[in-house]
Amino acid sequence: MRNCYHQNTVKLIWGPPGTGKTKTIGFVLFSLLKMKCRTLTCAPTNIAVLEVTKRLLSLVREMQTPENDSYGLGDIVLFGNKKRMKIGNHDDLLDVFLEHRVDMLVNCFLPSTGWNNSLESMISLLDDPESRYNTYLENIKKDDNGDDDKLKKEESDNNLLKDDDVPWTFGEYFKNTFISICESLELCMVNLYTHLPTSLIQLEVARNMIRALGLLKSLETMLGGANVANEGLKQVLNDIKDIRSREGCFTMWSTTRNECLQLLRYLRLTFVLPNLIGKYAIQDFCLANACLAFCTASSSCKLNRNRNEPLEYLLIDEAAQLKECESAIPLQLPGLRHAILVGDEMQLPALVKSKISEKAKFGRSLFERLVVLGHHRLLLDVQYRMHPSISLFPNREFYFGQIKDAQNVKQRSYEKHFLQGKMYSSYSFISIAHGKEDRGSSHSSKNVVEAAVVSEIVSKLFKRFLNTRNPVSIGVISPYKAQVYVIEEQIRKYETYSDRGFSVSARSVDGFQGGEEDVIIISTVRCNGNGSVGFVSNRQRANVALTRARYCLWILGDEVTLLHSGSVWKKLVLDAKERECFHRADEDKSLAQAIVASLVELGQFDTLLHSNTLLFRKATWKVFFDNAFGRSMARIRNAEICKEVLSMLTKLASGWRPPQVERAPIALRGRSSQLLEMYKIKGRLRLYLLWTVDIIKEDSNYIQVMKVFDVVPLSDVLELAKQFDILFRSYTEDKMQRCKYRCVLGNLIVPMRWPGDPSSCAEPDDVLYLSRPLSLLSLREEPETSTALTYRNHFKSKIEE
Repeated sequence: MRNCYHQNTVKLIWGPPGTGKTKTIGFVLFSLLKMKCRTLTCAPTNIAVLEVTKRLLSLVREMQTPENDSYGLGDIVLFGNKKRMKIGNHDDLLDVFLEHRVDMLVNCFLPSTGWNNSLESMISLLDDPESRYNTYLENIKKDDNGDDDKLKKEESDNNLLKDDDVPWTFGEYFKNTFISICESLELCMVNLYTHLPTSLIQLEVARNMIRALGLLKSLETMLGGANVANEGLKQVLNDIKDIRSREGCFTMWSTTRNECLQLLRYLRLTFVLPNLIGKYAIQDFCLANACLAFCTASSSCKLNRNRNEPLEYLLIDEAAQLKECESAIPLQLPGLRHAILVGDEMQLPALVKSKISEKAKFGRSLFERLVVLGHHRLLLDVQYRMHPSISLFPNREFYFGQIKDAQNVKQRSYEKHFLQGKMYSSYSFISIAHGKEDRGSSHSSKNVVEAAVVSEIVSKLFKRFLNTRNPVSIGVISPYKAQVYVIEEQIRKYETYSDRGFSVSARSVDGFQGGEEDVIIISTVRCNGNGSVGFVSNRQRANVALTRARYCLWILGDEVTLLHSGSVWKKLVLDAKERECFHRADEDKSLAQAIVASLVELGQFDTLLHSNTLLFRKATWKVFFDNAFGRSMARIRNAEICKEVLSMLTKLASGWRPPQVERAPIALRGRSSQLLEMYKIKGRLRLYLLWTVDIIKEDSNYIQVMKVFDVVPLSDVLELAKQFDILFRSYTEDKMQRCKYRCVLGNLIVPMRWPGDPSSCAEPDDVLYLSRPLSLLSLREEPETSTALTYRNHFKSKIEE
């Protein structure tokens, strides 16, 4: 391309997720750097710019040798807003960041303390130290015109006087002066060969600087380690060989000094620093002479000020996310001959908030326009990131099966099981049917129930990390900022473990483009039953979210809503079912508990207290609730007490019964004493749960069920018991006996079942009961129990009070 002077070319590189797009860019830029092609690399966002800069620097540093140190970094410059780029969090980029580079170089150009002054001072000190010392003494002795105090102050400020204003001895003067000049000279050398472009400082000059640094450090070490007398040091510095003591040390010193002097004199002759004054002049110089420049597309306009050597190449990363009008900014730079656009129009487009502008294709990228026009593009068709079970759906849905899985992701070692159970395999959809979609003040949707499930899964992963100490990185993705905020609040407690191998972060889909983690959890949020999913239906957003995981991708959402959406998410749910990767959250006990706790916090008792609720779906006993119980629960403001009530009900439905001593603290009379159960709920409110065993007809059998009446204070129990006693008087003796009958199975009380023919059920048929699996006793919609119907007819007005 570089030799094609007769034409200007535009190349497209299509990089689907995980195909090594950034790595490819790194190698392209590294090649351009070696060829000394002046190239500008742009991207829509600071994050993308930083990422591609890091990738190039990693290649450059791999090729660096000790003898070259950081030489060559001056050909690379990154510029932009320091605060927005958060450069303080990227120490590895400081050496190429323009603002930092200018700060490092500005001291080297100062006439009084910079490179030229430090170099001349060191040569003078090593070449003729005695003359320097005599000048020092003469300056101290000057006292004419009242300059004595001023001179002493200057000498003291420069650490050239002892604390008692006594001049240094020759040895003290030499050591301290050498160390002072050496610090300044070393700093200048490192900054010059690191930050100046190679067009100004040749490799041989940089290597001589590095060798000189080593010699200066050796001299400093010898000075610090030897207690050299005044006369002995003078003899050494004046090349007097006849020394009776420390002959080896002095010989080494003399040899090292002479070699260092030779190098410093050579540097004085071969390297001339340009005459630049002020930060702006140095900044323009760095930009004008850099080989590779990195910035956002909008910041590239700053390069218009430099009229030196023109740029040859423009490389735009994430080109499909850059509006055409934004692409025009770097494309108008003078001298550009070739452009390389790297992107994927199947991922996030440019953000356009105006619906009118969006309809007018204002957000269309130059990359997309060229693709539509049939411009040839190079496809990166091998993905190295995702486990094959993760890449299967997006590859088929978005890339027509063109992407192949690399060998590294096909290996058995790439299949990791962070948690036990099929639900937590490499790929799964976890349906949360009891979610609660809500819109906050920011008009962004959130689903607290889904957030609670996410938090529980992260908690399980954290416990596994504590047991195994195997590092894991977790990313939580949600399309809505409100949901991201809710999840961030719940996972913030894990921040202190990020440097110990357990990292977890929550971001929007936009914030995750270009990122990847070991485990990705997607919270789709929407739960409304009518299929409304808003901009979640956007295929490009779905593609980004589904392609961030390396080893495990777990998608949380409401099956019904997504199936009715008619979007890509409907296809995903159907695909998960077909591949047997579909699961329900309440299949996991801890997730079911998290859902219940969340619903209690929200006061959503109507979700919990009805047939087929997840609390009692697998219970031994069928449970029915009177409306009075739901109203009483809604009036209880203490979430912990509500959880205690539900915990008690869950245990009762499993067949557990508390000891007799924990039951009613007051004596009941009449039939209530035989049928009404009353258990105390722990907590300061002193509430009591009232329930009984009732009989319902199911198919051709009669079975025992639990009927929960109310949860009330102790003061209301006696009055309600009297009313229930009237109700129970309407029971036949046969029904009384059936309600009172207790079938014990181990430590549990299990429900009894009788045939529908009254003449055949004088005694319960234990064999008939035991032959029925407990799983068949799960809840489903049933007609109202006989007790409930009579209770409502007798006491409706009382309960509503």
